[in-house]
Amino acid sequence: MIEDMTLVGLARLTQEAYIRAVRRLAAHFRRSPDELSEEEVRFYLIDLRDRGVARGTFKVHHFGIQFFYQHTLDRDWSLFSKKRFASRGRRGCPACSPTLRFAACFAV
Repeated sequence: MIEDMTLVGLARLTQEAYIRAVRRLAAHFRRSPDELSEEEVRFYLIDLRDRGVARGTFKVHHFGIQFFYQHTLDRDWSLFSKKRFASRGRRGCPACSPTLRFAACFAV
């Protein structure tokens, strides 16, 4: 995995974060990560979200684990197909945008 990350030009701190993510995955299941199924990895990622880890922490784990399975093990899992991460709704509803709130101040 380290050689693969070096070949694609990932920074040292990114490499350390990705390795830490894969180690935590292996520790969670007490098995080598190359023995885990796609469903087990999906369960782990969902468990991270359910435990309330920060979005940045989740993304680092997701991308580190994704790198391991896609680049190092060459597994094409649907779990890692392109999709957006769900937002926790920090912005609120679209009708409550700053522009609309500003315009509402001048509504009669």
